Order: sequence, then structure tokens, then C-alpha cells
Amino acid sequence: MALKMATKKGEKNKNSEEMPDDCPPLGLETLKITDFQLHASTAKRYGLGAHRGRLNIQAGVNENDFYDGAWCAGRNDPYQWIEVDARRLTKFTGVITQGRNSLWSSNWVTSYRVLVSNDSHAWTAVRNESGDVIFEGNSEKEIPVLNMLPVPLVARYIRINPRSWFQEGSICMRLEILGCPLPVFEVKGLEYPNNYYHRRNEMTTTDNLDFKHHNYKEMRQLMKTVNKMCPNITRIYNIGKSNQGLKLYAVEISDNPGEHEVGEPEFHYIAGAHGNEVLGRELILLLMQFMCQEYLAGNPRIVHLIQDTRIHLLPSLNPDGYDKAYKAGSELGGWSLGRWTQDGIDINNNFPDLNSLLWESEDQKKSKRKVPNHHIPIPDWYLSENATVAVETRAIIAWMEKIPFVLGGNLQGGELVVAYPYDMVRSMWKTQDYTPTPDDHVFRWLAYSYASTHRLMTDARRRACHTEDFQKEDGTVNGASWHTVAGSINDFSYLHTNCFELSIYVGCDKYPHESELPEEWENNRESLIVFMEQVHRGIKGIVKDVHGKGIPNAVISVEGVNHDIRTGADGDYWRLLNPGEYVVGVKAEGYTAASRTCEVGYDMGATQCDFTIAKTNLARIKEIMRKFGKQPLSLSARRPRQRARQWRR
Repeated sequence: MALKMATKKGEKNKNSEEMPDDCPPLGLETLKITDFQLHASTAKRYGLGAHRGRLNIQAGVNENDFYDGAWCAGRNDPYQWIEVDARRLTKFTGVITQGRNSLWSSNWVTSYRVLVSNDSHAWTAVRNESGDVIFEGNSEKEIPVLNMLPVPLVARYIRINPRSWFQEGSICMRLEILGCPLPVFEVKGLEYPNNYYHRRNEMTTTDNLDFKHHNYKEMRQLMKTVNKMCPNITRIYNIGKSNQGLKLYAVEISDNPGEHEVGEPEFHYIAGAHGNEVLGRELILLLMQFMCQEYLAGNPRIVHLIQDTRIHLLPSLNPDGYDKAYKAGSELGGWSLGRWTQDGIDINNNFPDLNSLLWESEDQKKSKRKVPNHHIPIPDWYLSENATVAVETRAIIAWMEKIPFVLGGNLQGGELVVAYPYDMVRSMWKTQDYTPTPDDHVFRWLAYSYASTHRLMTDARRRACHTEDFQKEDGTVNGASWHTVAGSINDFSYLHTNCFELSIYVGCDKYPHESELPEEWENNRESLIVFMEQVHRGIKGIVKDVHGKGIPNAVISVEGVNHDIRTGADGDYWRLLNPGEYVVGVKAEGYTAASRTCEVGYDMGATQCDFTIAKTNLARIKEIMRKFGKQPLSLSARRPRQRARQWRR
């Protein structure tokens, strides 16, 4: 079949009538293009084969025979190539290239040719008046470079032929191809549908949502639109400002927005701590639209969730970083542009390290400085003005301290896995080691609840995003066994508040093209809802005094679990637990301790486990004496006086 040039603007042809001028990526980065669709002339070794020639693929620290950071040719000569089989006729419009991702070497292609074919045997080069076009490649290994074809070409195969490369390196590259699949093709004047080589798992959504990337102003406007549609269940507020003065907006979804209801748990989703991890941001914006629409439509599942839960959605924690990534675009920001705050801080790892305080106290049993197993105070040095703490981090900490969150998920990108704490290894001599919390079984269940309902996370057929295969743990991983991180939001939340926090990596591509958003929504929609519903697992209750008044700051403990929580301002509490029978205890300053057995079932809905506790005799005496303006003598002071009286006799 002969090659066909795409029509120019103003000319009509059924092959191009329905095709947009700006074609999206074929999907090397998102893995829509499978390994079997990538071929190369030669490869230096398997880990540098054609299947590794994907835009933004990461090699990790251990560059090895299986997972390296690019396609690298086996020889350095102008006859090498890497080829993509689109598996259908496609209008190719552009090529994006990078060098090899590596900590130890520098390799990139400085110029290349582009060729296309319909049968992978007869090839036609992209040409202009002077002959074959030589495209300018990369000048370093990480920044993506886009070259648009002078005239789009229609074919099934596209091949990149490096012509020159970094002199001190070798032929290595990562790439993405821009192209639009054709709806029909012609043979001898007859039209045939172009669906024989359709993409596996290609899908669309039936949800009527705003599938686009929203800049800061558009995000704010979308929140207003949702609030206008559902004023009785939504509220817009902000938790502070970014380094550049942008407000950190959140949307609350509840049947009584603006107030905490006694006995109702609080949940949150956070996204955009890394500004360039954009998919989580858009998923949260889609989620708030979806919940509003479904509530209005009377969806019983969503109505029940909103009536029984106070939900907070914070889509952009680092709007300054997002702005940098947004200006570059979905394919040209590379792996890290916009990741950090304006002052160069990684918010995700900017929290105080409370793990070390706890573990040092546990290891030194004779130490005078005892650290509780929960609600560990923030160290004074961290609170000082000179501490290297982002204003965004301080804002999120104040938010977490103000609202009694029970469960939370922070949405991240670049992987497909749910990570649960601890994120920091206990041994100072290791960089990877499974480090469980006392609630490890609960965290594993929470992680699995998201991963198992995601369309791809537990799919044994899918390939790894970069270097890690998380299938052995069903799409979940203990953070410290992946890579150790001190001061993570997950560890801080667990040790400083009542909230169980997990990191949810929602896609291999941090910043997918707009055309991918409907499918990514379908991949994550059920998981986002199921994870929210887990806030209703375990036990809940109210701790009251004998007069029925709630007791704040009471300590709730579970026998056999070395991690306590505390009651809120109204005396209510929620404790996430897996199904089973538990001995639950409560203690509060000035009150007698109490305990009872509470059973958690398999059905959704927390078990009610209330306590009524009385004041201790000493507390009653102190209260009476204060009422009459006197203070009771302490026992230690009372005994010497009694002895003195006896001696005088």
C-alpha cells in the first residue's frame, strides 16, 4: 500500500475530516504502546532494549540488565534505528526525544531522521526541498525536545534514525510519538474502517464531566461551578497561601458543610504536593463534579456517603510548581519540572521526623524522656522561623491539626501503586527495609482496597512503569521497603494526629495528555469511592462523663496494638480496625480508666463503642476545694505534717 500524505488545511478528505490539528501522544509513556510494538536495529543489552525507549522512563539507582533508562543501540553508527508500530494507519505529526536517564553516564542523540512505512520494509524519509530532513535532537539527557513534522504523514510504522550523538557518549534515546489514528482508510477507492489493529483496553466514559487540564484560575472557577450546582452540600475554603501568594483552595462535601458533626468521620484527599504530578489534581476535580452530579441524581451510594461523612478535597497543594509544569505542557516538562515549591522544597518529605524520636525512646528504655506512641509533639526546632519548612507544609500541618481526620489519601504520580507507612526505615544502615506500623494489617487492607478496585494496579498482564514490579504485593507496597524517606506526610500524620494517611500513585504518566483523562478517570473512579468508604471501618464512639458531657483528649487504646488515638473536642472518636474482637480501653486525666470488648464485623459501618467514665476521688476533691477557693494538700506534703503532730504529742 502506498504512503499517503495527510491533506493540508482547506482541503477535504474523509481521512482527515474528523482528525484534530493537534494530535495526542500515541502512548509510549502511558504504556498504551506495548513492548511488542517497539523494535530496534540493535541493543546494547536487554535492559537497554527498544521497550525501554519510552519518554520519561526512569532507570532508578540500580541500572541493570532488566531496568535501564533508555534504548541504547548496540553500535554507534548512522544505521541504527528504533521503530514504533502504531498497529493502524495513523497521521504522524511530531516526535519528542530525551536522552538516557542515568546517574552514572551521559548519552543522548543530537540529530536524527524520521521515516515512515506501511509494511515495515519499504521506508520513506521525511523530506523537504533540500532532501531528507535532519531534526535537531537533544543537548542534554533530561529535557524533552519536540520536533513537529513539516507535513504530517499517514502510515502504520514510524522509525527514528539517529545521525549524530553526544561525542563522549553513545546512541541512547527515549521518545514519544504524536499521532492521530485514522477513522477509515482507502484501497482502490473503497473505504474500510481502520479498526483491525485497535488498541487493547481502549475505552471511553459515560460520565459528563469536564475532562481537561485546569490552570489555577480555571480550577477556582470549576470549584465555584460545583458549589453553585450543589450549594447545600459543598463549601469552598482555603487552608493558607503558597510561596507566591496563591490560595490553597479546598472543597468540603457534606450534608452540613462548615461544621463537624459529632459521630461523623472526616476524610480528605490531597493532590499536587509535587506540582508536576497533575493527574491526581484532575482526578480530584473530576471527583467533586461526579459526587455533586450523582447526589443530585439520587445515587443512593453517593447520597449515603455524603450524609455520613465529611469529605475534604484539596486538589493543588503546590500551585506554584503546577504553574511551571502547566506552562511547559503535558509532554515537555520532563520528569521533575514543577516538582518542588517556589523555594525548592519537596513538600511530601518536608514534615518533622517523629519516627526517630519515637524509636530512640523505645530503644533507650531507661531514658528520662518518654515519647508517647501517638500525638507526638512537633520539635521546637521545626517550629522556629529559621527552619527549612515550606509555607505550604505549615499550612497543611495546621489543617491536619484543626480537623479530626480519620483517613486520608495523597494522590501522586509516576507509578501505579499504593504506599503505606512507615515510609522511613528503622535501621540507619539500610535504605530499603519493611518497616511496619503497629497498625500494619489495617494499612495493608486500606492499600489493597484502592489497588484491587483500580482497573490496572493488580492486573498481572501489565508491565512495570519503570523499575519496580508491585504485582507480588497486589499493587501495594510498604513505603520503607520501596525507598526510605524521613519526614513523610504519611508517617507524620500517623504519629502526630489520629489520621491514617496513604500515598496513592495513580498513573505511570505524571502529566498525561488531556485526551487520556477520560480513561484515567475510569481507571480510578471506583477506587476513589471505595477508599473513602473505608473511613467507616472499625469502631467509633463518644467518651462522656456521668453528666453526659463529652470528654476531649481522652486516650483510646486497643489491647495488642501499640498505637493510641485521642477523642476530639466533643469527646467523639473513630478507630480504624480490621474485622475481629478487641479489648478497647479509655483513660483521661482526672477520670477513672475503663475498658470493654468491641467486635468489628465484615459489613461496612463502624461498630459503636461508647464509654461513660467517672472522675477519680482526687479529681472530685480538687474540684470541691477549687470551688471554695482552697487547694487540697498533696499526699506527700500531708504525711510530714501528720508525723510532726504525733511527735509533739
